[in-house]
Amino acid sequence: MLRFLKALPIHLLFWFLVWLFFVYFFSYGTENWRFILLFSTSTLPITMAVSYVFAYYLIPKYLIPRRNGRFVLYSLYTVICSVFAILLLTFINLVFLSNFDITKMPLVTRNVSFIFTLVYLVVTFVSLVVLVQHSYRTAQLNNELTTKLLEGKLKLKQKELFYLKQQIHPHFLFNTLNTVYGFALKGSKETPSIILKLSNLLDYILNQIDRPLVPVSEEVKYIESYLGLEEVRFQDTVAIHFDKSIEGEPQIPPMLLMPFVENAFKHGVVVDGILQVVIKLKATQKELHFRIENTIAPSDMPKKGHGLGVKNSKERLDALFPNGYSLDVEKKDHWYSVALVINFDAYEKDV
Repeated sequence: MLRFLKALPIHLLFWFLVWLFFVYFFSYGTENWRFILLFSTSTLPITMAVSYVFAYYLIPKYLIPRRNGRFVLYSLYTVICSVFAILLLTFINLVFLSNFDITKMPLVTRNVSFIFTLVYLVVTFVSLVVLVQHSYRTAQLNNELTTKLLEGKLKLKQKELFYLKQQIHPHFLFNTLNTVYGFALKGSKETPSIILKLSNLLDYILNQIDRPLVPVSEEVKYIESYLGLEEVRFQDTVAIHFDKSIEGEPQIPPMLLMPFVENAFKHGVVVDGILQVVIKLKATQKELHFRIENTIAPSDMPKKGHGLGVKNSKERLDALFPNGYSLDVEKKDHWYSVALVINFDAYEKDV
């Protein structure tokens, strides 16, 4: 009702134009303007009543909710009532304006079917306008709901990724502090060097935590710092081979590869006096190929999930690269390997 009142000036203008429309057609072949003006004016209320019954009652209550049976039934009642009203109008005008002399009535106004057609042309037009407005409002509402739904999913995904990062960082910090603690207990002269390396690693974490992407080269530097820390910890019992090839300036989410590197040292086993870790990385603007292998003993096979850090990394990959990555884990002889391939075109840029 409030919407109707706001649109009242438009309604008044529309019905004035309809009145002119009636005057134009009813005046065909006659110059009896008094009769035409009165007849057009008396026809207008019938047209308005039928139009509003369809526009504000039958269509919203029965047609739009797809209650088609009742819509057809009540529409039929409305048409019958309107035909009766048009017949009554014609008779009243015959009595009061023509003094029962039908020859004094303009030719068009004698034809009830023509009057009915004019009235329902207007009714049809009004009904179509109402249906178009309803379709527009429905489409607009659907767009708003879709936008809110997407925004909600985006915020949820952002929070989920943030918490995953928060889980990965303390996981790494715990492992590294254990290393520092072990050297401090031994009173090693290399403890200050280890603390410095740890400081550099923490600086990377703290500065990159809020960035969605970092250059692969920065992630590689971070991995190399970590490998240097592990070389100090393992001394002569570790052999690390890191082959890398970077073309262009590809970018990845920070700390994405690190859990796999940590996992190699956490679950890796010294075989024949050496823990071997082999890392191969190739990155282009389109893809990243990352493979890491470490020696293990069959009895020390990592459990399903391969650690919290790797588990969280997989969840991050699912969120960031849906259907755009492959992660293969394999155990063969005394080697445990993880192979990751990422298609950068599948990156969810909104997160």
